[in-house]
Amino acid sequence: MDKYLYWLDNISGLGAVSKERLLEAFGTGEEVHAAKEKHLALILDKTKLEKFLEMQKTWDVDQEYARLQEKEIYFVCTTDQEYPEKLRDIPDRPFGIYYKGRLPEQKKLSVAVVGARECSDYGRFVAGELGKELGKAGIQVISGMARGVDGISQFSALEAGGEAYAILGNGVDICYPKGNKPIYDRMLVHGGILSAYPPGTPPQPQFFPPRNRIVSGLSDVLVVVEARQKSGTLITVDMALEQGRDVYTVPGRVTDRLSDGCNKLLKEGAMVFLSPRDFLEALQQSFPEKYANCVPGQNNMSSEPSLPPITPEEAVVLEALDLYPQPLEKIREQLQVKLTERGFRTFSNNLLTILMHLCLKGVAKQNSPGWFSLDI
Repeated sequence: MDKYLYWLDNISGLGAVSKERLLEAFGTGEEVHAAKEKHLALILDKTKLEKFLEMQKTWDVDQEYARLQEKEIYFVCTTDQEYPEKLRDIPDRPFGIYYKGRLPEQKKLSVAVVGARECSDYGRFVAGELGKELGKAGIQVISGMARGVDGISQFSALEAGGEAYAILGNGVDICYPKGNKPIYDRMLVHGGILSAYPPGTPPQPQFFPPRNRIVSGLSDVLVVVEARQKSGTLITVDMALEQGRDVYTVPGRVTDRLSDGCNKLLKEGAMVFLSPRDFLEALQQSFPEKYANCVPGQNNMSSEPSLPPITPEEAVVLEALDLYPQPLEKIREQLQVKLTERGFRTFSNNLLTILMHLCLKGVAKQNSPGWFSLDI
């Protein structure tokens, strides 16, 4: 990590193109820092030159670099070998990347999971199942750690023993949203927190669309779980397509507004996501080498005690449940056919008792008295 390149990246108003032009002209970060005004004026316009000269005089390079190290924050820029290769060729690549933890491994498969912040129960279920299976397969999960689909998929991947990487629209030393602090802390151990914005940068609306190019840029494949017709998620999709990434989308009911964006993507040619198993098989075929480099998750961080296995009777009842709450009588009606198919004449326990056992095992929940659904 070059302390002068860290200084260069912190000059406000200076874009990635200007910073790289300065490096091309002067050679190293230290030589850029020592450059004379008359030479800089050949490269920078008046406004940029003024900001450069101000930073040259006021920024204590050694002191600021020491503070960065104290926070255990690392910095890589386009001139560094450690800079992510996947980002080198994307449009408007960031000059530098700050990170805590570690960077995604280039040789391993990476999947970006994105979707609605205010997702439905359906979206929560799919994001959780997808994240879990990716984590179990050792596939790196890339996302923005936002509420909803992003955070759920990453939390599930970590719970399954996998790795997850968050790309933030603020400094890596700030957890946003605050409610995702448990995910943030886990990623510091089993993944990483990345940002193109310097430490201390607060989250602002204008920072999030640009960070999406990094989410898609670091991934091999993008999966959209839920998105409205006009959604920030679709900005990430556009960037992924521009970068040549494969895009999968989860289909939804035509009456669900949270599925409008997904269904539109399917109409426009996106690949359909049918199930985690189907998706993993497709990944193995499309990226055989990277898939082979993924080691199945071994860092299961769940500290919850193991629960008794689901009995055959409970499995039949579980099949009758849906993501949407149903009354006891409706569940009982659906069980009549399933009982015959499975060879049961009756249950050893009454239906309500079996449902309560499933709730205790964390696979079902009672939404209100007499109404039950799957627990996502």
